[in-house]
Amino acid sequence: MLTKRIIPCLDIKNGRTVKGINFVDLRDAGDPVELASIYAKEGADELVFLDISATEEKRKTLAELVYHVAETINIPFTVGGGISSVEDVDILLKNGADKVSINSSAVKRPELINELVSKFGSQCIVVAIDAKQIDGQWKVHLVGGKVPTELDLFEWAKEVEKRGAGEILFTSMDHDGTKNGFANKALAELSKLVNIPVIASGGAGTISHFSDTFKDGKADAALAASVFHFKEIEINALKQELKEEGIPVRL
Repeated sequence: MLTKRIIPCLDIKNGRTVKGINFVDLRDAGDPVELASIYAKEGADELVFLDISATEEKRKTLAELVYHVAETINIPFTVGGGISSVEDVDILLKNGADKVSINSSAVKRPELINELVSKFGSQCIVVAIDAKQIDGQWKVHLVGGKVPTELDLFEWAKEVEKRGAGEILFTSMDHDGTKNGFANKALAELSKLVNIPVIASGGAGTISHFSDTFKDGKADAALAASVFHFKEIEINALKQELKEEGIPVRL
């Protein structure tokens, strides 16, 4: 059985790690290079680095910062934010990223997924999907959650898989930063629909939220930010607890 992955997420704005609630009210959470190094030592399986204002500010992800993070860690490292071309991905991989995460640019031009997969391989391409429920329907949002679309979460996930993406990172905007648990019903439906790994994001507050998303949400990995940044949950303790509950993790 494949082990379930625990992934801290560094949301970056102006070179600092930040964290908000429902994608707003951002507060400072520390130096990204320092945090990355701590998480690698504490037993994180992977790290995700999202330059959250890159798309909105129409600039590229901070390649130099990516380089410094990659230098200090020995675990897989995914980078996202403002990526819209083969050249962008090339720069990030050369600076030490193992995978890239695309979001708004994939919705605007879905062929981008195919182009990146054919150049770099599926294992390298993560499609991030930010969605919230509107009148009972999960709708995809762009530009760091600021721009709603008519696109259905589940239809888009199926298309993303068909175009060759290696993983889906699904963030529930309704759950983000609330610490009330992940969107397990939607996650379970996603996991049933697609045959590629689904990473759960948005809502982690307690250790039981992680076990719930693996058991009920059928997630392959769980991503969280503030509970790790502000030392509310320690990664090693979390993994020990999951193991005791019979959830396969790498210790």
